Amino acid sequence: MCLAVPGKVVSKGGSLAEVDFGGVVREVDLSLVDADVGDYVIVHAGFAIQVLDEKEALETIELFNELLEES
Repeated sequence: MCLAVPGKVVSKGGSLAEVDFGGVVREVDLSLVDADVGDYVIVHAGFAIQVLDEKEALETIELFNELLEES
């Protein structure tokens, strides 16, 4: 099973970006998508694989939070 996680691009330099996953910032490769600072992306294995609109991203993040609270 694969898990892709949404995060917000906070800085960008070439094809690499710093992405915030709810307070944890990681370097992510953006070479597969056209994303800018402020965009939300879905990340799998260090690569952004899709750009999300903010509403959809926040809904997904809320679902992750609910799952974490129940476990």
